[in-house]
Amino acid sequence: HEACNIDVIARALAISPRTLQRRLTAAGVSFRGMVDEVRADLALRHVKRSGLTLARIAELLGYQSPAAFSRAFRRWHHTSPRALRRE
Repeated sequence: HEACNIDVIARALAISPRTLQRRLTAAGVSFRGMVDEVRADLALRHVKRSGLTLARIAELLGYQSPAAFSRAFRRWHHTSPRALRRE
């Protein structure tokens, strides 16, 4: 899969990365912030509803390691992915 970055998204929208950045800024959002929100949502969905391992979820969401994914998950949801799965 192709990494989610502003160049890839701009190309898919048939606009320049700079135009996309200007439009996001005008809307009061940042690309990085939007990516973080989407990752948080996908992480929660995968941890709650899929049988995927945490390592696989981390890989799908573009994290270098399950530990990095777990830190991000805790930041977003104030619990670890393992604890959430046990609930």
